[in-house]
Amino acid sequence: MAVLAPALVWLVTDPLLGHRLRITDPEAGETLDIGLLPVVVLALLVSLLGWGLLAALERFTGRARLLWTVAAFAVLLLSFLPLTGSGMSGGTRTSLALMHLAVAAALMAGLPRPEGRPTERSPAPHG
Repeated sequence: MAVLAPALVWLVTDPLLGHRLRITDPEAGETLDIGLLPVVVLALLVSLLGWGLLAALERFTGRARLLWTVAAFAVLLLSFLPLTGSGMSGGTRTSLALMHLAVAAALMAGLPRPEGRPTERSPAPHG
């Protein structure tokens, strides 16, 4: 879902609404058109990195989900920094922001929850 969600945003924005996702570097005079393939590849890469981080945290700490969620929010916030620059229209900026949010939401909701670990204490006897 984390790969499908930004792809759907791109499909609605670019082919359906006809708004080309484009970033221009005015100093270099270069323009970057953002196509479906880079959107899918980057979403897949970020998803795999997030999954790997969660797996590593689960292996080494009992607070894996909390630490992962804090890290995920930090990465999401940092991912918005390039969107504050110039060289893109408001539509491109909005579409990219929606893609970032879509990946984050899918990962936060979709990654598996850690299974309950057995406690070291035995339950107190009833009586």
